[in-house]
Amino acid sequence: MQRSISYALTAGVLSSGAPAGLLGIRLAKAPVDSVSLREVRNEFVTDSAAYVYIGGATAVIFTLFGYILGRQADRLAALSETDALTGLFNSRGFSARLNAEVRRARRYRAPLSLLFLDLDGLKGINDCYGHRAGSETLRRVAHLIRSQLRETDAAARWGGDEFTILAPNTGPDVAVTLAGRIRRRIAASAAEWPLTASIGVATLLADDAAPGDPSAALMRSADAAMYMAKKAGKNTVVASPTL
Repeated sequence: MQRSISYALTAGVLSSGAPAGLLGIRLAKAPVDSVSLREVRNEFVTDSAAYVYIGGATAVIFTLFGYILGRQADRLAALSETDALTGLFNSRGFSARLNAEVRRARRYRAPLSLLFLDLDGLKGINDCYGHRAGSETLRRVAHLIRSQLRETDAAARWGGDEFTILAPNTGPDVAVTLAGRIRRRIAASAAEWPLTASIGVATLLADDAAPGDPSAALMRSADAAMYMAKKAGKNTVVASPTL
């Protein structure tokens, strides 16, 4: 939507060149020594209807065309940041959102939690029931994740059978509760074939001063916690120490 408005405004401004161009063409026919501010004013006054019509019509057409181009640009940008299978962010889109939320968390001194989720058993589903069943499972998990999130949260299919969830203004306890709720929903939904999830949770607190890139540190911490959940027997949630 931002590109749509920006393109429309830009096109509207550029449309002002149409009456100026008409004026230039008409004045070019007059002798050079006769062109003055009075001549310009008289030209506008004499044929003001034509200038208003050309200016208004061109502005409407250009603005509409710019809006359509902006909508198309918005659509292409969204597609470049969206996972085609699940409709969630892809890794590129999620990374951009993560960096923005980290900056916001730092600015407002608010906690930021990240969940890293890995499905236990998706390979078995692909092997036993085929990749179509595996794809349907991923779509189902994405729907379950989305149903548990707030409007301010964000989720992504990070790759393969891994998902990431970003929860702004969320401390470690609430993040672990969210992870537990998602884990139970995934396990309960596996009616046709067994499926569970191992989830790692990491939180960037308001007073944390992690060295280096805090976005990368948050991802590493959540990823490490997820592997700890795998080693602990899977189908569990492990919280990493806060950064």
